[in-house]
Amino acid sequence: MVEPVPSHAEEDEPERPDDDESRNDAESPAAGDSGGGRSAGRAKKRHQQRKQRPFWKELPILIVVALVLAFLIQQFLARVYMIPSGSMEETLHGCPGCTPDRILVDKVTYDFTDPSPGDVVVFRGPDTWLEGEAPVETSDNGFVQFLQSIGSVFGLAPPDERDFVKRIIATGGQTVQCCDDQNRVLVDGKPLDEPYIHWEGSRTQADFGPVTVPQNSVWVMGDNRNNSSDSRYQGGGGERGAVPVDNIIGKARFIVLPPSRWGTVSDHNPQQPAEATALGAPAWQQGLPLGAGLVAAWPTVLAGRRIGGAARGAVGRRR
Repeated sequence: MVEPVPSHAEEDEPERPDDDESRNDAESPAAGDSGGGRSAGRAKKRHQQRKQRPFWKELPILIVVALVLAFLIQQFLARVYMIPSGSMEETLHGCPGCTPDRILVDKVTYDFTDPSPGDVVVFRGPDTWLEGEAPVETSDNGFVQFLQSIGSVFGLAPPDERDFVKRIIATGGQTVQCCDDQNRVLVDGKPLDEPYIHWEGSRTQADFGPVTVPQNSVWVMGDNRNNSSDSRYQGGGGERGAVPVDNIIGKARFIVLPPSRWGTVSDHNPQQPAEATALGAPAWQQGLPLGAGLVAAWPTVLAGRRIGGAARGAVGRRR
């Protein structure tokens, strides 16, 4: 039988250093050095001070990351464009010397669907539209050219390239002409329903056509019907006025500036009466492409944040 050994805990048990000293000793390069804990504590404080840099030092990094992300998003998902003229009044406002609309153009939609009648689209002017056009004036100063290019990307200045914004009236294989006895444009012999038309001066449209739109092309016209240089006139009119689908940059979705003009851009299908439009795809299905684009933007934002955090951590370790 083993008899219990009398306990002398207070005498036998060695003194335990407090928690702070234990941590300092563990971090100390020499455990026996009495000043090691204090040195480690000071080193830890210096590390924390380096890690928590002033905001003004991090601001340039944040600005660069934000600009890079904005550039990538506007190149591949959506971009802001400035309306330079009044050819799309009153849907889109633009005029020299005024405050024009800035519109958000969805670049993802036509990766899922085909351009449809009624869509307001931004597109690169085809060669037939640019024949005889004077080159766009640019500054000889390289720095000014750089600022202009940056401004065009973010919708702060007109783009350097010849981009246009119009409404699709007819698509490849359809025949378009003007006008019937009620002054309406006809597509495949049927009059269009165009509540978006804006009239300046005469309310009578000039006759044209009939024109069969080439395959993989669209026929576009301005909402300001008598003040728009569009498929009726560009390239001499006819088939040369049609725009290849490959030239379409994206679909105009929202007016983002000025605040007084905030709103969506009408995409009313002129080839369908109002009561027939309700039978089309539900609104949630029509919004799928734009929703996919917005969701796809989040990984880019998160990746940018992680890269920025990793870069700051690497800088701190090198120091």
